[in-house]
Amino acid sequence: MSRLEGKVALITGGGVGIGGAVARLFAREGAAVVITGRRKEVLERVVREIEREKGRALAVAGTVTDETHARAAVAQAVRAYGKLNVLVNNAGIGAFGKTLHETDDATWDELLAVNLTGVFRMTRAAVPAMLKASGGAIVNISSIAAVVGIPLTAAYSTTKGGLDALTRCLAIDYAKQGIRCNGVCVGLIDTPMAAPLLSDPVRTAQVLTAYPLGRPGTPDEVARLVLYLASDESAWVTGAIYPIDGGMTAQ
Repeated sequence: MSRLEGKVALITGGGVGIGGAVARLFAREGAAVVITGRRKEVLERVVREIEREKGRALAVAGTVTDETHARAAVAQAVRAYGKLNVLVNNAGIGAFGKTLHETDDATWDELLAVNLTGVFRMTRAAVPAMLKASGGAIVNISSIAAVVGIPLTAAYSTTKGGLDALTRCLAIDYAKQGIRCNGVCVGLIDTPMAAPLLSDPVRTAQVLTAYPLGRPGTPDEVARLVLYLASDESAWVTGAIYPIDGGMTAQ
């Protein structure tokens, strides 16, 4: 298991859910991982788990909305491990249950700041380091809400639709410099973001009627797809948006 041997990966939102699963899997596959997030204690717990398995990991607390943090996270990755090869833009927030005219400015602005501008900031900080490393891989964690209309998610869906467009543009702009960029559009995944829904059996059952496989996905299942896109196994894949949604968008 060494598909990322010798590589250095930066994972935003790396303390829980999909980000935590990606960090652990990347470390098992040989990468040195740098994880960011707002809660230092949660990040350090993941680092300790990785180190117990003889992996290499570093926690850098902060938010993707902060330009200083974005630059510092990249700089610390390079300082600690000598380079940067992979960026996983996983940090994101949700806001559900309101129509557009019920959405206030603060909610709209926060969603854009974290889910879209945060990716812009982190990627802008990471690209120069990837160019010095003669290329790299960027994986953006998006949502099926970018692909199909989902009730009461207008603001959230807008950020994910923008993220998919950004993914394709990054792929085109940096292909000749050896930087690939792909996206992963997740469906209902058993993460803290989905906890309010999954704690209600009746609502969960209603939602799962739209999923042919009949269950939520797991962070580990998403992490395995992210691993493929971060590794050299996908060397001829860029600008692609992969759904991982139990068949929901195939209907």
